[in-house]
Amino acid sequence: MSDLPGARAAQPVRVLLADDEEMIRHGVRLILRHAEDIDVVAEATNGAEAVELAARTPVDVALVDIRMPVLDGLAAIEQLVRLDPKPQVVMLTTFGDEENVTRALQAGASGFLLKDEGPQELISAVRAAAAGDAVLSPGVTGHVVRRMLQGGGRVGPANGAATPDQRLAALTDREREVLAMLGQGLSNLDIGSRLEIGLGTVKTHVGRILDKTGTQSRVQAALLAHQAGLAG
Repeated sequence: MSDLPGARAAQPVRVLLADDEEMIRHGVRLILRHAEDIDVVAEATNGAEAVELAARTPVDVALVDIRMPVLDGLAAIEQLVRLDPKPQVVMLTTFGDEENVTRALQAGASGFLLKDEGPQELISAVRAAAAGDAVLSPGVTGHVVRRMLQGGGRVGPANGAATPDQRLAALTDREREVLAMLGQGLSNLDIGSRLEIGLGTVKTHVGRILDKTGTQSRVQAALLAHQAGLAG
């Protein structure tokens, strides 16, 4: 397979693979090797090893299986997002594993991929995660958001007893605009286009939104936008 158009010319995206099935890791590795802007720099067979490797060898994106020995993917995600610098964590799952997807997003994952995704979708997802975008289609995002909100799901460990409106109180008007667009499932590129601002500015706004609201990922921020009634 040839590389996708629009490859990054800067430093390659550093990827960690965490899956206890060797065949899965082998297949993902072979696919990602076709992208000149992506390097698989570490592989782990369980969640504990993934956290140890990511702490020792900083990575941009961690692709983490949900079911692994020693430390499962959900527990690993919670530890990975606390690292500094922290990787963007994308959960690898099988179709229909909705409960675990929801729990992973609550833990701070940037999104999820189905294990049977095609090569181009996998490469695009890694690039999107590295760019700070959620690896979820708008349709899937809406489905997961509805499930989490219906179940009273938390949107991050820092929400405590504060209401959604209280957590948004420190945001500027522009940051609230960006948060509303996150809630609609828009990418950084789409947000920049709508607001007529550069990608760097969008990323700055997103980072400040996460810091001010105590959310771990743009998916958690999107959930908060829905809870606060910003996403429509």
